[in-house]
Amino acid sequence: MSYTVVFTPEAQEQLLELYRYIAAAASPVTAERYISAIITYCEELRTFPHRGNRRDDIREGPRVTNYRKRVVIAFDVDAEQVSVIGIFYGGQDYETVLQDDTDDS
Repeated sequence: MSYTVVFTPEAQEQLLELYRYIAAAASPVTAERYISAIITYCEELRTFPHRGNRRDDIREGPRVTNYRKRVVIAFDVDAEQVSVIGIFYGGQDYETVLQDDTDDS
């Protein structure tokens, strides 16, 4: 079975912020390559959506995986879809952000 992979608006904004950071620190070409590689990695979740670790200690259901030891990718999996809910770079406190998301509802 192949899942659909979608990016939440928050994850899309995090990718854009990361692009801006890398483009300023290195170059737009480097930033584009890195962001494209992260997106490709996330899209590969369509064939193996249960990779990474389930983090029910944060809230019910999210999973996290790492990309190149610098990026934490948080996502939810349901029957047909993988929702990328966060892209956290360089030691950002993703646990608090994911917990705060549940406080808003």
